[in-house]
Amino acid sequence: MNAIETHGLTKHFGKQTAVDDLSLSIPAGSIAGFIGPNGAGKTTTLRLLLGLVRPNAGSATVLGRPLTERDRYLPRVGALIEAPAFYPSLSGRTNLEVLALLGGHRGSRVNDMLETVDLSDRAGDRVGTYSLGMKQRLGVAMALLPDPELLILDEPANGLDPLGIVEMRELLRRLRDRGKTIVLSSHLLGELEHVADWLVMLHKGKALFCGSARDLLTQRVELVIEPEDAVQRELVTRVANQAGYAVTQEVHTLRIACPAGFADTLDRLTREAGAVDLTIRVKEASLEQLFLALVKGEHS
Repeated sequence: MNAIETHGLTKHFGKQTAVDDLSLSIPAGSIAGFIGPNGAGKTTTLRLLLGLVRPNAGSATVLGRPLTERDRYLPRVGALIEAPAFYPSLSGRTNLEVLALLGGHRGSRVNDMLETVDLSDRAGDRVGTYSLGMKQRLGVAMALLPDPELLILDEPANGLDPLGIVEMRELLRRLRDRGKTIVLSSHLLGELEHVADWLVMLHKGKALFCGSARDLLTQRVELVIEPEDAVQRELVTRVANQAGYAVTQEVHTLRIACPAGFADTLDRLTREAGAVDLTIRVKEASLEQLFLALVKGEHS
């Protein structure tokens, strides 16, 4: 079952199109990474799913219910959109207790959530004394108060130090292992590469890719070529561009993100053109390289 599906979802803000005919699916029980630079449409898409803004066109379902039935699915959704807001003069526990009371959630969940996000030992301290990583984890605890089936987090690792990022990564995996579906929006592509098992790549409001992270990362590679001279450099670039693949040029190196099978094709075509001593190394492509390649119009 898919936790989320969209079909032609579109949102305009004046003359600007934030989400453009977006169709995607996210399977239940996965950590789904929403990938894209600032302005790609990630936050707007999440706000549409949460009923915070209305679409101009298209449709979507969340936990099997259409957007028009928000009252039927929102109680089963926890969300942290943008920076979490707290009462800084109150303790972490008191902040959660206030929210539990206002939201009609069981008070017993407060201690459980503090333990889940590893804040039990600092629960009595004022939130104003918390580090950024601790505040982010407290925000996740807030989103978990209703015991949601679907957890939507917008840039939860934003501003965290390396230790905070690792702690957030481990927390998300624990939640997935408990059966929750997690939608994780981030522009930190390298971090999502470590934690997401489903990927939605957005650019200018459109979906460049929607599917298994493993499929994407194993089916595509990075070719590293070090041409001996400008003639070889131009030859490799021309062959790759004619095949539809973008070339990233460094001082002495060319890099091409492409399907693994293109390495043999590139080797054959360049040899036929006279570059018999060209060495092509095949490496695993990073998520960032694959995203940039898709943005530049590559095809698989």
